[in-house]
Amino acid sequence: MTDSSLPTADIDALAADILAADHVVALTGAGVSTASGLPSFRGDDGIWGNEFDPADFQYSRFQSDPGEFWRDRIDLHDRMYGEDIEPNAAHEALADLQTMGTLDGLITQNVDGLHAAAGSESVLELHGNAQRAVCDSCGRRIDASPVYERARDGELPPRCGECNGALKPDVVLFGQPMPDGALQQAQHHARDADVFLAVGSSLTVEPAASLPRVAASRGATVAVVNLDETSISGQAAYDIRDDVTAVLPALEARVRRRSE
Repeated sequence: MTDSSLPTADIDALAADILAADHVVALTGAGVSTASGLPSFRGDDGIWGNEFDPADFQYSRFQSDPGEFWRDRIDLHDRMYGEDIEPNAAHEALADLQTMGTLDGLITQNVDGLHAAAGSESVLELHGNAQRAVCDSCGRRIDASPVYERARDGELPPRCGECNGALKPDVVLFGQPMPDGALQQAQHHARDADVFLAVGSSLTVEPAASLPRVAASRGATVAVVNLDETSISGQAAYDIRDDVTAVLPALEARVRRRSE
C-alpha cells in the first residue's frame, strides 16, 4: 500500500491530537503480528480449529499431564515462531513513538515479544510472552529457547533448575487469570488516556476489548486501525481500515514532522 492511498486527512488530524495529548496509549492485537508472518489464532484461517484444538491449551490439561502438554506445544511453537519472524514497520513505528516520548503506554494482547525486539520498553503483555518459560511451582522465569530444546530432546516436561517444578510457556492458558499487575496498569492507562489507539485488534477478547471503551467513557479520543470493523468502531473518532504497517509509519512520520 502506498502512502498516497492512505486516509491522509485522518492521519494528519490524529497526529495533531496525539501531540496535543498529555497521555497517549496504544493497544495492539494479532493484526500487528500477522504482518510479521505469524499465523492468527482465531478466524477462518486461524490455527485453532484448523491445526490445533483450543482444548489442548487449557491450564487444567497442563496440570494433569504437563509432559503431553509440552509435546503438543513444541509443534505449536515451531509452527508459530520461525527464524525469519521479525518486527515489522508497525512495531517499529510504535517503538519510535515511545522513544520520542509521545506514546506513554503500550499494551499488547500478543505473546510473540516482537514489540521488545523492535525496541519498545515497558510493554504491558496481557497474555504473557511465549519467549519465556515460567516454573508453575516457584514462579521463576527463564528464556524459553533452551527449554524448548530440552523438550525436543525428550525432557517432558522440562523441569525448573531451582525447585524441580514443571516449567510451562509463560503465556496465559485458558482457565488462567491474566497477570494482575499488567491488567491493572492497562486499566490505569485506559482511564488516563487522552488518545487511545486500538491497533490490529478485533476487540472481541475481554478484558482487553473493554480498554478502549473505558478510555472513550472518560472522554479520550479513540482511534482504531484495523482492516475490519471492530466493536468500538462506532464510538471511535477515527476508524482507519487499512494496513497497520502502512498507517502507523505514516502516523509516526507526521507526528515527528509536527514536533520538529
